[in-house]
Amino acid sequence: MNNAKRGKNKLHFTLWYGEMIRNFIKWVWRGGVIGLLTGSASAILLLGLEYATDARNSHPWLLFLLPLGGALVSLLYWKFGSSSSKGNNLVIERIHDGSEAVPFRMSVLVLFGTLVTHLFGGSAGREGTAVQMGGSLAETFGKWIKAGALDRKILLICSVSGGFGAVFGTPLAGAMFGLEVAAIGIMSYEALVPCFTASFVGHLVTTRLWGVHHVSYPQMIAPEFSLQVVFKVMAASVLFALASILFSELTHALKRLFAAVFRNPVLKSAVGGLIVIGLVYAVGSRAYLGLSLPLISDALDKDVPTFAFLWKLVFTSVTLGAGFQGGEVTPLFAIGATLGNTLAEVFHLYGPFLAALGFIAVFCGATHTPIACFLMGIELFGSGGAVYMFLACLISYLFAGYSGIYTSQRIVVSGSDRIVVPEGTTLFTRKKMLIRPNGSKQQNETTLSGDKNE
Repeated sequence: MNNAKRGKNKLHFTLWYGEMIRNFIKWVWRGGVIGLLTGSASAILLLGLEYATDARNSHPWLLFLLPLGGALVSLLYWKFGSSSSKGNNLVIERIHDGSEAVPFRMSVLVLFGTLVTHLFGGSAGREGTAVQMGGSLAETFGKWIKAGALDRKILLICSVSGGFGAVFGTPLAGAMFGLEVAAIGIMSYEALVPCFTASFVGHLVTTRLWGVHHVSYPQMIAPEFSLQVVFKVMAASVLFALASILFSELTHALKRLFAAVFRNPVLKSAVGGLIVIGLVYAVGSRAYLGLSLPLISDALDKDVPTFAFLWKLVFTSVTLGAGFQGGEVTPLFAIGATLGNTLAEVFHLYGPFLAALGFIAVFCGATHTPIACFLMGIELFGSGGAVYMFLACLISYLFAGYSGIYTSQRIVVSGSDRIVVPEGTTLFTRKKMLIRPNGSKQQNETTLSGDKNE
């Protein structure tokens, strides 16, 4: 009887282990394919952005075509975009409920729209484009291999990782970003292997196969650990969180305002382009156009104008609010780095040190992805200030509350045992979150403040 039981247990173990190996191989090759697709798409995007930026810098008059370029892109989205206009939120919604497919044409539209935005001087990023292209390619790949609903969800998650890791040259952060971004409070561990694979393969494809070079940032020079520095970093991180809230809420508010005032999306983007041109002449600088990578480099190396963070925030919110295409993350890097540089004098800290913390902390507050942002800090700035990086991301994540750039992010775990989160609550529907009275399990009707989706 014992021998029979041992034989059955051995067979069970062999079957279980064999299934684990089969599943591992399945997701390594699928993640590798997604990495190849997203890495190639990101490389095309990065090379196109480099050309667009060089052309804009060489021909300053291109700025005056920004209203026309925005109008053209909005016209294309109006006529052919359908659900593509949801952008990153469509990918997140598809991950959650699988209700609305991510169309292949999204990759074409967002790539063209982003290049037009940057060619003519709109202030936007690139991560949104990479994520949307990756999502549409992953959806197409899932249909081609006839993947089931759960497998398609995992393919979409790892496409987010692949696009993020490839476009920023941060494969570890990319792997974690895909796992964290869809839902606040939990991570999709079922996608761990494909996310890791897609992010690293995407990074290698972009850099080795396509020869794209990412910006290299100086290694962080952190002060000696002390309670005084810890408290200063915590105080600065609260301000980084507030900056992320200001950016998110202003961008959403401008989207609603533009949509309410200008029913025609073509006219809306044209007017937005005119406002950006007006801002350029009001500020007397073109440093806030495009990705603003030189502005980030200056913040990490020397002094920048005191209100550079605020100008970059306004330029980007107007650009995205008016319907131009592109991401929010690189502008968030610029806002955080310049704000950190400005706060360094207030807190009597080394400017590049606080700028590097702001770089990742403002991004963290706006996306609610603390682990990904922490890993990004290590990948970009080295591990010398790892403790301060983690602290900055943690504080920013907590104090950003439920404000963020992705309104379809689901809130799974609340930040307090008194806050009740109904199933399916997103950043858009966060008004439904209820607060329990002290000492009572009954829910009252007190709601957290929130905004309607744009």
